[in-house]
Formats: sequence, structure tokens, C-alpha cells
Amino acid sequence: MNAPVSIDTTVRKAAPTPADLTITVRDERFNRSTSPRRWWAGEPFGTAWHNALSATFPRGEAFFIEAVKAHREGADPKLEAEIRAFIKQEINHTREHIAFNRLAEDAGYDIKAIDTRVAEMLALTKDRPAIANLAVTMALEHYTAMMAAEFLANPKHFAEADPEVRDMWRWHAAEEIEHKGVAYDTWLHATRDWSGWKRWKVRSLVMISVTARFFKNRWTDSLELLKQDGIAGWKAKWGLLKYLTVSPGVVRRIFPAWLAYFKPGFHPWDHDDRKLIELYEGDFEDALMPAE
Repeated sequence: MNAPVSIDTTVRKAAPTPADLTITVRDERFNRSTSPRRWWAGEPFGTAWHNALSATFPRGEAFFIEAVKAHREGADPKLEAEIRAFIKQEINHTREHIAFNRLAEDAGYDIKAIDTRVAEMLALTKDRPAIANLAVTMALEHYTAMMAAEFLANPKHFAEADPEVRDMWRWHAAEEIEHKGVAYDTWLHATRDWSGWKRWKVRSLVMISVTARFFKNRWTDSLELLKQDGIAGWKAKWGLLKYLTVSPGVVRRIFPAWLAYFKPGFHPWDHDDRKLIELYEGDFEDALMPAE
């Protein structure tokens, strides 16, 4: 079995990334020869929310990769290794969400409008300072890590889901937890000459802006997908709100972790939740690939 990347960050005093952190690239493939039901989550609201999320991932994760790569020059060898592993994980995530998005289209959903809007938004970043793109990436990586931890900690999210689709989301979640500090540590490296106040101000303002856009767009996208199921108006809005805030309530449940982002001196590894990954590691032993 190929060895995963083991990161020793004891020399990076500004970051509390665990010294024994292992970032493992799992070359898993899902949803190639299956035909899950249209409401693969067992009901329409969770299906719509996750389909809307997945539709943004191929372009979004390519953006994350470029934002981090742009600031790797001069990084210490440990951070360089983390970045390489991060990139390989994100490339695999992109591939699997392309396959999953094809399933959604095969089930009759039109998700092209979501992809088009993401492309238009990313086009606006071309002339933006590279550090701004990294700050956005750092905030969105915090979102993926928060949701990943919730998905693994609370089986209710995918209790009625198609088994292979559920496995894909759990696989993705495990790797998001593993690399949750990479964009942040890259930010610490890129802004090493900034004051603590400037770092806090910029990342906090960016998180507020990202949060507003994230929920506005995912809400709109989910409602559009529900409309394609014939669910519209207050029925759609109430059902989606209940799904997100009541049961299983992913938005309500991640709120404390979101709020922690605004703490001075925050770091994603302030909370070490690798135990969640250990619940699933055995399933992936035969799928490891070298991350170097």
C-alpha cells in the first residue's frame, strides 16, 4: 500500500496544525454504473440542496486549487507537501462531482444555469488581487470543513440516501476534514508580513461577504431544482428552510463553528475532529495512492 503524506508542522509556529496530521489521497470512484432514484436523498429537499452544492464543485474546486497554488512560493517543505496533497484530493473531488452531476442530469435535472452562474462569478475574479482569491478560498474551505464534520458526525443527513451516493459524500467529507487547514496555513504564509489586526479584519469581512453570497445562491439554486420537481412557492421555501434549520438542520448545527471563525487567533485545527475520519478509514485502505 502506498504511503500517505505525513505532515510535521512543528516548525510552523504560527499554525496549530497537528504535528502528526496525515493527508491521504484516496483515489475513489463512485456513481459510474448506478442509476439512483431521482430523489436519491430519500426526499426532495436534501436532494435539491446537495445537487445544488455539487453543481458548483467542479469550477469551485479548480478555483481553490489555483488560489492556493498562487501563494506556495517560499513555503516551507511541510506546507509544500500539504499543498500537493490538497491539490490531488481536490482534483479527485472534481472528477467525482462531475460524475455525480451527470447522474443528476440523467435524472432529469437541468443544472446548467448553476454552472453558468459560477463561471460568470469566477470570471470576475480574474483581475482581483491573488490574495483576495485566497481569502475567499479560505472562507469557503471553512464551509466545506464544517459541513463535512456535520455529515460524518450525524448519520441522519444521509440515512435514506442511495448507498453509493452516500459513500461519495462521506469520502469527500473525510478528505475535506483532513485538508481543512491547508488554505488557512497558506494564508498565514502569504500574509506573514501583515499585522494580526489586518489579518483578522480581512478574513472576517471576507467571511461575511462569502456567507451572504453562499446562502443566497444555494437557496436560489435549490428552489430552482425543487421547481423542476413541481415543488414551488411557500411549500418549497418552508420545506427547504425546515431541512436546513430543523431536521437534519445542517445550517443550525454548523453555526457555532461558523461563529468561531471570527475569533482572534482562530485556526481550523483549533478543533481536532480527525476521529470522524477514523470511522471510515477502513473502507478506503485499498484505494490509497501516493500523494508525493
